[in-house]
Amino acid sequence: MRKNILNSLVLIGIVLLAFGCKPKKIIVAPPVAAPDKVEVLSDSKQENLNMLQSKDLLFNTLSLKGKANLTINGNENNVTMLIKIQKDEKIWVSVTAPIVGEVARALITPDSLLLRNNLKREYARKPFSYIYGFTNKQVNFKMLQAVFSGNTIADFMTVTSDLKQENGVWVLSGSKNNLAYQSLFNTLLKVNETSLNDVKTAQAFKVAYGDYTPLNEALFPSSLKINSMAGKKKIDIDVNFTKIDVNIPLEFPFTVPKSYELIK
Repeated sequence: MRKNILNSLVLIGIVLLAFGCKPKKIIVAPPVAAPDKVEVLSDSKQENLNMLQSKDLLFNTLSLKGKANLTINGNENNVTMLIKIQKDEKIWVSVTAPIVGEVARALITPDSLLLRNNLKREYARKPFSYIYGFTNKQVNFKMLQAVFSGNTIADFMTVTSDLKQENGVWVLSGSKNNLAYQSLFNTLLKVNETSLNDVKTAQAFKVAYGDYTPLNEALFPSSLKINSMAGKKKIDIDVNFTKIDVNIPLEFPFTVPKSYELIK
C-alpha cells in the first residue's frame, strides 16, 4: 500500500470510488423496460437530450463518505474515504486506513492536482494533465464531477452523438478525437452505465450505477462500479455510498507540513 498510495489517490480522483456497507436509504428501483413505453419528448434529438439531462442532480456542494475497496493492478486496499465537491471548482479526497489513520489527501481543480502522501511524508503539485498517464486525454474535470454525481457527461450530450432507443431504454453513443463512448440509460432516465474506449492508446474506462435514492428532488446512485485500464495499469472499484450530503457548507483543507518532501 505504501508503494501505490500516491498513484492510487490520483486514480481515485480520476476514476473514483468504492465504499463498503450498503446505505440504509430509500431505494428507487427502475421499472422493467418496455420497448413500446420509452419516454419520448418529441422527434427532436436536442429536446430528448434535454429531457435526459433534466434528470441530473443539481448541486453546489456534494459530500460523500464511506469505506472503500480499491484493487489496483491486483493489489487490494481497504480504506475509508471522504470526498467533497465544490461544483466546477474543486474535488477534495481524504483517504484513511485502519490503525494508520489518514494516509493521503488530494485536491483536484480544473487545471491542477495537489497530492499528499502522509505515509512517506511527501507531496506533489501537478498539472491536471498528469492524469493522462492513467486515463484518456479527453477526460476533464467536469467529466470526473459527472462520474461522482451520477450525472450525464455534458461533452457527449450533443446532437453530434447518436441517440436511439434499444430494448425500452435510451442509448447514447459516438466518438470524439479517437475516443469511442456510450451511455446507457435506465427506465428512470438516469445514466445506468458509461464506457469510454481508445483502442489506439489501449485505454478503457467503464462506470456502472446501481440503485438510486432520492436526493435534492432528484435521484442519486447508491452504488457505483468502475473499471479503468491504461496500458498495464488497471483499477477495479466497487462502491456503495454510506453517507451523502448535498448543498451543505464544506471546507477543503490542504496544508503541507514543512518536513514533507516535494516530489517532482
